[in-house]
Amino acid sequence: MDRIRAGNDTPPMEQDRSSHFVRRDAARNMNRFYRLTVVQDLFGTALLVREWGRIGVSCRTRCEEKESVAEARRDAVRLAAGKMRRGYVPAAGQARGR
Repeated sequence: MDRIRAGNDTPPMEQDRSSHFVRRDAARNMNRFYRLTVVQDLFGTALLVREWGRIGVSCRTRCEEKESVAEARRDAVRLAAGKMRRGYVPAAGQARGR
């Protein structure tokens, strides 16, 4: 888990690594990405941030508030499994299980 400090007396903001998936199919002119990130905002609220779209074009983003970081992680794992069933694969340089 990465910790970022804004100042000496400011509590750390925690951020998990994101899961990045791609789906490419030249025959269908498909070049998509999907990224899931679990973060805590400055107020301690757990967020599941979902970003998706065509690679190279501005993306769509959805932030969902969750009761806890554990719940956000569970939802991220569930969404990632669904994307992999639909043909998305982990992006190059990303190991599975991160």
